[in-house]
Amino acid sequence: MALSSGKDMASLRLQLDGFVTITSEEQNAVEESVEHIYSACQGRTRLKETFPLHKVRHISYLRRGLLRLSENFECLDASRPWLCYWILHSLNLLGDEISLEQQLRISEFLKSVQADTGGFCGNIGHLPHLATTYAAVSALASLDYEPCYDVIDSATLKQFLQNMHNDDGSFTMHKDGELDVRGAYCAAVVAHLSGIYSEELFANTGEWIAKCQTFEGGFGSRPGTEAHGGYTFCSLAALILLDKTHLINNDQLLYWAVHRQMKFEGGFQGRTNKMVDGCYSFWQGGVFPLLHHILKTDLKSNLRDKEWIFSQVALQDYILFCCQYPSGGLVDKQENQEIIITLATALVVCQSHSTPLKIP
Repeated sequence: MALSSGKDMASLRLQLDGFVTITSEEQNAVEESVEHIYSACQGRTRLKETFPLHKVRHISYLRRGLLRLSENFECLDASRPWLCYWILHSLNLLGDEISLEQQLRISEFLKSVQADTGGFCGNIGHLPHLATTYAAVSALASLDYEPCYDVIDSATLKQFLQNMHNDDGSFTMHKDGELDVRGAYCAAVVAHLSGIYSEELFANTGEWIAKCQTFEGGFGSRPGTEAHGGYTFCSLAALILLDKTHLINNDQLLYWAVHRQMKFEGGFQGRTNKMVDGCYSFWQGGVFPLLHHILKTDLKSNLRDKEWIFSQVALQDYILFCCQYPSGGLVDKQENQEIIITLATALVVCQSHSTPLKIP
């Protein structure tokens, strides 16, 4: 919050207690990097100048990604539906239109990775997986051409979700695979988007997710694990879709979430005592509109309707000043070179005020 707060930057830096650790050294290095950027930009803020979102560069970068990705993305060869979803979602948020030809090509590819037994795979010939099923269905929902939606085989998809569902309410990510709250979230979103949701399909799921809330207030991957930003978003979003938010301690969750915004940088950390990371601009930032909905609707609190319960300006400063890559795309940290494409959603959170959530 150093840039927009008007406070002396030094007063917001990490105050060491005399015990130097690897974590404190890393935090100090991050703050020095961010301070270098913010110091160079202070003149702009004093003059009330805005630092732009490089929209044209980002759209160009994303459009290139629809056709060809660099060798840096080889590690995501088993996550190709995710690349489709991230790119489409970002282009939609940036107001760019996808041609009908491209929409059909994307839907044909996603059809080719749909398993005969239901669900979608990460690539042709792979096992169906709840995460890539979520990405594929979300990508198809992002397209603006209704025949693309017919790609989804609802009958086999429902069977796949039933096979992944466990008696305790949890979901396994794939056959004989890992088990965590991502599965419950992915399944809930997919079921709602494809019109196959039923209470029977999610028997005990809300109760199982509630067990993942930790003493800190956030949610771990499964019961007994550390609170984490990504798992917290997945847990809360799934509970809203399941209408089970009454099962958790929302006040404790709010306390944990607001303390994940970094005092100096303005971005979010994923866990207690970790570094700022651009990807948590969404995972943590996205928690606040959901909490706002719960607190206003279910608990009848007197929250203001013009802003969320965190510093939106500080987060926006961090994304715009520290995370924009010169040639397009966004990075998780300023010093990193690997480009990611998932932060556009966080900018929407920064710019938005509260509007009623519509749960399908």
